[in-house]
Amino acid sequence: MTGRAGETARTELAVARLVACYEGLTPASLADLGACYAADAQFRDPFNQVEGRSAILRIFEHMFATADAPRFRVTWQMVQGREAMLGWEFHLRLRGQPRVIEGVSHLRFDGVGQVVAHRDYWDAVGELYEKLPVVGAGLAWLRRRLAAPQP
Repeated sequence: MTGRAGETARTELAVARLVACYEGLTPASLADLGACYAADAQFRDPFNQVEGRSAILRIFEHMFATADAPRFRVTWQMVQGREAMLGWEFHLRLRGQPRVIEGVSHLRFDGVGQVVAHRDYWDAVGELYEKLPVVGAGLAWLRRRLAAPQP
């Protein structure tokens, strides 16, 4: 295949590999995840903005060190050319309680199928902070106060 269709087909293969890495991610498999990223890849989420494969892997090392039973499940995907969007759920236990954080990743790939840009979008306040004691009550109140009134 050539042109846009061929580029999309190559990206679909890269996405399938990346999804398999995320859904099977363990501390022992971080190197496999690293192989999906270009050496100078950029990563951004609500807490981090880093450049470079090793910096990206440190984020996931930190996740395993601080989160209880973390795992990802990709729920949908769209691929066009060298870009993809992935919908996902991040499952973990927080203070002994199971939690699920829903989000979306926007990915850009290079010509060999490695991620060069990864940006995660998710609601840190609604999905995480509002569920914490003390802080959560204040944020929930603020959200209600700023929301448009509904009939």
